[in-house]
Amino acid sequence: MKRIHILALVVVVAAIGVVLSLSMESSTYAGFAEASEHPGREYHVIGTLSPDRPIEYDAMKDANSFTFYMLDNDGVEVKVKYSDTKPQDFEKLDQVVVIGKMKGDHFEAHKMNLKCPSKYNNDEMPAEYQNTSFMGSSEE
Repeated sequence: MKRIHILALVVVVAAIGVVLSLSMESSTYAGFAEASEHPGREYHVIGTLSPDRPIEYDAMKDANSFTFYMLDNDGVEVKVKYSDTKPQDFEKLDQVVVIGKMKGDHFEAHKMNLKCPSKYNNDEMPAEYQNTSFMGSSEE
């Protein structure tokens, strides 16, 4: 076998190994139930804050950690421990995406994406901005 064939074979095997390792490490969207079934795997869980549960945050004790309860889209409630600072106006969020792994009875998140409430609802939007086309107006 020629050296170029051996080199090409090594490159192909390395590429297959990289693709397989990336696909095994990639996280997926799921609910808390699926995350509980696979505690070592990383998941993105979409949900909302539990309205009747407290948010535990003490900046004097640990400014880089807080705990809250979250309902996923299936209605399953789980305690979430987040290992970063509490975002401003966290209590007013519409939706939360936590990224992390299940650890026993709680979810340990290392990253969080927030969907803040809309600044304007259609009812509260100033009249001059309602029914406005941003692609150009035909009323000219």
